[in-house]
Amino acid sequence: MSLYQVQKFLYNLNRDEQIQNSFTKNKEEVLVDYDLTEEESNALVSGNIGLLYVLGVNGQILMHFAAYLKIEWFDYLQAMRDGIAEHGPVRAGIYAMTGGGKQFAQAPDSSDGEGVGDSSQ
Repeated sequence: MSLYQVQKFLYNLNRDEQIQNSFTKNKEEVLVDYDLTEEESNALVSGNIGLLYVLGVNGQILMHFAAYLKIEWFDYLQAMRDGIAEHGPVRAGIYAMTGGGKQFAQAPDSSDGEGVGDSSQ
């Protein structure tokens, strides 16, 4: 796996309007410049946020790709959960899951009063 290359591409895409325009027109042509596995390339071409997350892409970089794809915030979060459900725990990077990802893979229950803004966690 070439996680560095995936993240390098996404970093460049997030910051370079010319790369954004080129990627919109011909995704495969732009990706030739990066040393990617077939799985990584397919995930980028298809915009598979869940798989990219499982492959280890940093969430700070990935959220900008989701915005580029016009994916809403809560749909982005759900896509990561769906990725874990479909592809298993995060495989590499800072988000690699030692506990199998079970805690993140479940959407928080908003009725329990915990979660966002709750400092008791």
